[in-house]
Amino acid sequence: MNNQDEIYVKPEILALVVSAVLRKTITRADYQTRQLKGGTVGDVRLVTGMAETLEGEILPYKVVWKKQKKWERYNDPDSWRREYDLYASDLGKTFTDSLRWPECYHAEMNGDEIQLWMEYIEGVSGLNLTSGMYERAAEELGRFQGKLYAQQPDVLGNLKNLSKLDFVKSFYLRYRSWAVLYDYIRSDECEIPKHLCTMLIDIDNNADEIFSRIDKLPIVLCHRDFWVANLFCSDSKIVLIDWDTAGWGYMGEDIASLIADEADICHMLEYYQKCIPAYYRGFAEYADVSDISYHCIHELILVMFGYRLVEGYKFAESPEDKSMHLNTLQKIHEMSNI
Repeated sequence: MNNQDEIYVKPEILALVVSAVLRKTITRADYQTRQLKGGTVGDVRLVTGMAETLEGEILPYKVVWKKQKKWERYNDPDSWRREYDLYASDLGKTFTDSLRWPECYHAEMNGDEIQLWMEYIEGVSGLNLTSGMYERAAEELGRFQGKLYAQQPDVLGNLKNLSKLDFVKSFYLRYRSWAVLYDYIRSDECEIPKHLCTMLIDIDNNADEIFSRIDKLPIVLCHRDFWVANLFCSDSKIVLIDWDTAGWGYMGEDIASLIADEADICHMLEYYQKCIPAYYRGFAEYADVSDISYHCIHELILVMFGYRLVEGYKFAESPEDKSMHLNTLQKIHEMSNI
């Protein structure tokens, strides 16, 4: 049944989880595991097999098993256990059929490690998402954040483990303090075209004013990892995975990620033009945003990804990677003319 690469699964846990997946009482189940992604602090596996029900049916199942060890993200020490805490809360009740997270069938904390058994999500994801799917994701996110912003359900006050409001600013200031990058874009040796360096330097020179404008935007519950690999679209419905960075942020942060995080470079300008109005359209169903004269998403993209792209370019291991980071910066520059 299991090869040498298999991870042992406790039979009682498997029976509990598969019973929840199939919504039937399971008497036994076999399993195979395949790693979906993972690293030194996390391991995500697809667990599949056949299960026998109390009535004697033999049924197939799929479930995701995520193990996350304790680690510390800069300025966000409890992010490693955040998904466990969020699933233990009532946040799941705020989702709709149109935008939701995966169902969690079982969660446990074992010292410095969490384990989550979650719904396996199928659908279109990553760079296979179409323009319409991007737009739909933006609108559904706006609708979700707008509803929570307007209604302020009690669950929001009970969420204790969330990333901080200044997460983006802290991230930017940390990058800006890294002389290797800060000095590079100001040096004669820099191979990044001058107009792109100037764009980044202008952000540094006007950072106080920029963050002052961002501070005037509505504060919303952000996913903070809202990029295409975490989005699944099926039948015009959006499922959003990986909530370990979630926290309080400013309206538009997640849309900046959707547009610029490991972007579909060929369509970045199109998505910038389509996703922002779609996001505001969804948000406006619940909250009046007519007084927001400037959405700051171009600035958010620059403070969130500007230095990160410079880092990617400077330390790229291939000409293709260098070109990708440079082309992304160029598309961000072109957004300023839209």
